[in-house]
Amino acid sequence: MNERYLSLREVSKILGVTPLTLRNWDKSGRLSAYRNPINNYRMYRYADVADLVSQIKNPSRAPSESAEPRTETAKSMVYKIPVVLESEEA
Repeated sequence: MNERYLSLREVSKILGVTPLTLRNWDKSGRLSAYRNPINNYRMYRYADVADLVSQIKNPSRAPSESAEPRTETAKSMVYKIPVVLESEEA
């Protein structure tokens, strides 16, 4: 099956984060990147990005990574930014 992949820049625009943030998420395992076998660039599966967007939109479905209670801080407010993925064209 032919899967759709997005570049680092495309994903950073979709999620509204910097490319450096995506690299850090790749290192931490939050959003895994695949490497292009020719140039070793990071590529992200469309399905993985869509899942992350879904988790951001519906935080109750997102798995909790820490046992600490969430408080309203600037860091946690970043995840409340509405994110829209372009619909796939047939």
